[in-house]
Amino acid sequence: MSQSTQSLSRRIQDLVQQIYPELDATILASLIVDAFWPAGTQRRKRARVRGNTLWSERDALVITYGNSIVDGAHKPLDLLNDFLHRYLRGALNSVHILPFFPYTSDDGFAVSDFRAVNPQLGDWADINRIARDFKLMSDLVLNHVSSQGNWFNAYRQGQAPFDKFFFEADPTDDLSMVVRPRTTPLLRRVDTSNGPRHVWCTFSHDQIDLDFRNPEVLLEFLRIIRLHVDNGVEIIRLDAVAFLWKEIGSPSIHLPQTHAVVQLMRLLCDFASEKIILLTETNVPKAENLSYFGAGNEAHAIYNFPLPPLILHAMMSGSAQYLRRWQRGMPPAPMGCAYLNFTASHDGIGMRPAEGLLPEHEKQQVIDTVRATGGLVSMRAMPDGSQSPYELNTTFYAALERTFKGADQYHFERFICSQTIVMSLEGIPAFYIHSLLATPNDHEAVEHRGMNRAINRHRWDYPTLRGLLDDPASPQARVLDALTGRLKLRGKQTAFHPNATQFTVNMGDDRIFGVWRQSLDRHQSIFALHNISDETVTISSEALNLIEDVAWCDLLSGETVDPLAAQITLTPYQCRWITNRA
Repeated sequence: MSQSTQSLSRRIQDLVQQIYPELDATILASLIVDAFWPAGTQRRKRARVRGNTLWSERDALVITYGNSIVDGAHKPLDLLNDFLHRYLRGALNSVHILPFFPYTSDDGFAVSDFRAVNPQLGDWADINRIARDFKLMSDLVLNHVSSQGNWFNAYRQGQAPFDKFFFEADPTDDLSMVVRPRTTPLLRRVDTSNGPRHVWCTFSHDQIDLDFRNPEVLLEFLRIIRLHVDNGVEIIRLDAVAFLWKEIGSPSIHLPQTHAVVQLMRLLCDFASEKIILLTETNVPKAENLSYFGAGNEAHAIYNFPLPPLILHAMMSGSAQYLRRWQRGMPPAPMGCAYLNFTASHDGIGMRPAEGLLPEHEKQQVIDTVRATGGLVSMRAMPDGSQSPYELNTTFYAALERTFKGADQYHFERFICSQTIVMSLEGIPAFYIHSLLATPNDHEAVEHRGMNRAINRHRWDYPTLRGLLDDPASPQARVLDALTGRLKLRGKQTAFHPNATQFTVNMGDDRIFGVWRQSLDRHQSIFALHNISDETVTISSEALNLIEDVAWCDLLSGETVDPLAAQITLTPYQCRWITNRA
């Protein structure tokens, strides 16, 4: 055995001892290696050195369901592939296809078969086709499975190894500390061949939580990761990973064993011959979210969950006070890590990440304004039995129809400004397909499906959508053209590398949100300025410290910027990318 192999085995054993101290670490480490690298696969002799080469300024991602675009005749994955090439090629190079497996509820997140593609969408060949031209992200829904899938059916029948795959509890157990984002009962009673059992359901009674105290569960998910990687997946999204490990009498969120499991997966990915990026999905307050970077040894990337509510508040209030305060206190991502920046996803706009960042009266104004645009609010259960707003259910485009002042003529400009902020910040920008397409709230889907989140999960008829995109005056065409144009421009700027230096600029005016970015080689600087108000704002150029004897220009307008000029003006919701290198 080579020294590098010994090193990998030793490191796996150290993590196994943290997760499963009662088991033989040597044997389990060998099983882990065999699960992740079955016969015929190769691994690196040494782990990848942490660095900033896994991504670049050219990386930008679209988030979509496999059937966000349909026509009733063709496979949805074929239509998605056509849409990606026809409208997004050159602007975005990565795609997150939300769970594309057979499922029974929650729009894919109650998976019934992790090894198959939902035949209503297409097949693995269609996934492979997309992965050839775009970096592909898939979901590892590792906290739970469908109550109607093969795994849970085998559990109820007492079939090994599935008879020990699911987390059981007793209704008399102390579960008062459990943190979860739902108001439904935590336990579900089910009949099994071994008698009645109560199984743990963090999200719904159709989503039964797995028991990672059984190492067979971990091994099975490592095999599933391998299947995805072999089919072209480059980014693995660890869905709801914070809830992975449970202990009776504890909050059962962010437990040490959960972090150790993520560290183990990161270690395996670092030794993989394929480039694999781990992304954790933890819709929680700032410190808890940042913890999934670990010491640079857990997730490669984490969602920047405070961004959606903070950007929404800034655009509605016309004040960057809280957005700037939060951004100023955000640390750079550790070496080898990055933020994933976004404003919208398939879920709602999470309000938990705004805890401690927005005062309660400011959050309530956001909630009231979203409701005024036709948006909805979902609640979560608190330990004392009360309920608290968990997320806002709306498309981001619809939410910005109004400000705290009411509706105005700046809806388009305000929305484009909000998305430009996402492009400007340290990290990798991601855009939900319905943000790119200016999709309105789908109230009909909510009524039809009886689920708040359906408001943000519209399915476009492709011929109808193409007709709208062919009309330059439609909101869909205007928004897609503006955003893809800025993304193509952004991809050419080294100062927008996900790990390029960032400094939050205080312009002395809360109506302006600004950051300074500098490329890794220090050759390019960009001052990204965003007027988040409905007023024309003039600021002193001294706040930017533009170096004299250097040609500065605004990338977005094409204007030359005189470093000796006393003032810089931004019209309502205007953005400027002022750079020394065009």
